[in-house]
Amino acid sequence: MLGRSNGASSCLLSAGPRGTLPDVVRKTAALENPRRIRLGKRKLEEMVEQATVDCYNESEELGGWCTMIEENLAVPFDSTVLGVPITVRGVDLNRSGQIVAICSRGRSRQSLPILDLPLPTPPPAGWEWIEAYRRWSGE
Repeated sequence: MLGRSNGASSCLLSAGPRGTLPDVVRKTAALENPRRIRLGKRKLEEMVEQATVDCYNESEELGGWCTMIEENLAVPFDSTVLGVPITVRGVDLNRSGQIVAICSRGRSRQSLPILDLPLPTPPPAGWEWIEAYRRWSGE
């Protein structure tokens, strides 16, 4: 299943209050997935253009990115955060203006900045949009 089946994009709505994992996750994400697949510069530039077309400011661009990731990233998928298996259930935009992955484990839910999310091997369909967003954000 790609994105939401009802066509509604939560990325364009105000996100409810959600916590984020500690900053240690940012450092750990790179360690858990050191062989991130790279895309060509030209492909990344095309994706940046596609996600931000007709946007007039950074807020609209961020909404465009969230929508592209939500529509193209195949969810749910399993990953591991800090050695703990989790399931990524979706994508949202939080009140801080970050695109976050909505993760769950059992009955617990947690949001994690999408750029800090360790992707599994092989990555889910649509992972390319996360990498394009990473390039756009300068990370």
